[in-house]
Amino acid sequence: MIGALLRIYSYLYHFVVALFLLGLALVAILSNSHTLNLGMLPWKGSALTCWLGSAGLLGLLSVLLALGGKLRFLFLLYALAVFGMIFRGYFVSGYTFSGKDEFRMAIWLTVGALVAIFGAWSQFRKKRRKRK
Repeated sequence: MIGALLRIYSYLYHFVVALFLLGLALVAILSNSHTLNLGMLPWKGSALTCWLGSAGLLGLLSVLLALGGKLRFLFLLYALAVFGMIFRGYFVSGYTFSGKDEFRMAIWLTVGALVAIFGAWSQFRKKRRKRK
């Protein structure tokens, strides 16, 4: 039961993250402005737009494939990569927070991504047979 809840949470978390990343990239592309700058990520300008769009598409694809029971390892790799980028970007790279509210948001995003890893991992557990 807990594994199923973790999986559902993980699918929802990464679906929302992927849509957000894809949305940011689309806004930057459609506005023809590649001045997007997210201080916690190592890319800037058009490279950042490309990375955001690619990560968003890959995230949506990995969630949909995992939901269909195919290439579930791709979803786990995506979950690990998202956690790694969030943790590295906020806490290792020297990023400076503008205040305690932004710091709290970074903590919640990081913890959410960590919990989502457990949900992605739980898809690999063998299902128990029900006793008669």
